[in-house]
Amino acid sequence: MLGADDAVTAALAARGWPARPLADQPLGVDLLNTRWVAGGVAYDLLDHDDLTEAWLADRELPTGRPVPRRQLREARDAVAAVIADPADHAALNALLDRGRVRLAVDEHGQVEHEDVADPAWRAAWACLRDYLRLREATPDRLRKCANPDCVLHFQDVSRTSRRQWCSMTACGNRFKARRHHDRVRGQA
Repeated sequence: MLGADDAVTAALAARGWPARPLADQPLGVDLLNTRWVAGGVAYDLLDHDDLTEAWLADRELPTGRPVPRRQLREARDAVAAVIADPADHAALNALLDRGRVRLAVDEHGQVEHEDVADPAWRAAWACLRDYLRLREATPDRLRKCANPDCVLHFQDVSRTSRRQWCSMTACGNRFKARRHHDRVRGQA
């Protein structure tokens, strides 16, 4: 279930890794946050089969053998590139070409079926599709943390749409304190 990080939490604890920040983001953004930095150390779920499988299980996404780490990394990189530069969508479009949405009708109305020919791409394609849904609904609210040292992304759901930091305590206050320290040191 999205937002429940049960399998990932257990797998991280087994490795002695810190908890994953911002695990409550929508799938299209959560893919970006499969890598993070804690205490100056970089962590990446998609570098390990067991952690990737745990993330896929928690998100109820298809997995298989081999574990689709490469495909998920490519999707993550393409989404990050588009958030950094909305005009940089070539890689994202190339990956979206790996699948399509097939429409049908049943007794409840319109039904959409994801049609991805290569099973190894199903999970990555589902993440890309969710990112597109988010981008369509709230294009100016998908952001990278304003702290240049942070790699996290988030969907800004604040009332004013002015959120800049993944976390005010983790990045906002630290960045502001560092900027103030640099200004004071520069005046001395």
